[in-house]
Amino acid sequence: MPVGDSPYLEFEKRRDGMIHAMDGGLWMHRHVWKGRPMAHLVSTNKELLLHYGTLIGVTPERLQYKPLKDPRTGIRRDAWHWDLGGPYLPPRAR
Repeated sequence: MPVGDSPYLEFEKRRDGMIHAMDGGLWMHRHVWKGRPMAHLVSTNKELLLHYGTLIGVTPERLQYKPLKDPRTGIRRDAWHWDLGGPYLPPRAR
C-alpha cells in the first residue's frame, strides 16, 4: 500500500507486485544480494521509472531492460528496473 507520497508500492506477494508493474505502476521488490539490502524498482512504464530516477539522482544509463512474464497471461512484456542499494534504497515503510 502507498505510504505518504511514495510513488511506488510494495507487496507481500511477488505476484501482486508483478501485476502492479505490468499495469504500469512502480513496484518496489526488496531483497538481499551478497548480504546487502537492495531492491528492484520495476515497471512496464519506462517514462515513470525515468522520472523517479531523476527525482533520486540516478542516471538514465543505469536503467535496465528485462522483459518479464505477466503472471496473468504468461506472455513476456517489455519491462525495466532500477537496482537500488546504498543511498538510493529508501527505508522500509513502518
